[in-house]
Amino acid sequence: EKATGVFNGKVYVAPDAQRTRAYQNNANILLGDNAKVYTKPELEIYADDVKCSHGCTIGRLDEKGLFYLRSRGVSEVEARRMLAHAFMTDVIERIANQDWRAHLANIIDAKLETL
Repeated sequence: EKATGVFNGKVYVAPDAQRTRAYQNNANILLGDNAKVYTKPELEIYADDVKCSHGCTIGRLDEKGLFYLRSRGVSEVEARRMLAHAFMTDVIERIANQDWRAHLANIIDAKLETL
């Protein structure tokens, strides 16, 4: 795949928002050699008593997971789909609105069929 992803995230904590807890994380998986992602997490904090953090991970499909599935007779294409689906399902399940969750799951499943 040749794809480019961009993430610009910002947590803003106002001066009067003491005792705020904010956590920002951006996890990315690259499915092709030409795929790239640009990520820019930001924290803008104007209060003193806060717990805030941000993070970013960028990686590829787990080689050990691919090996395990392949050793169980799963084709390489299907193993890649399964691992990508598992990665994305972890995020999709956090969406509270069931209609949106189902809609996004359908889009992801359709896209994974093209891998």
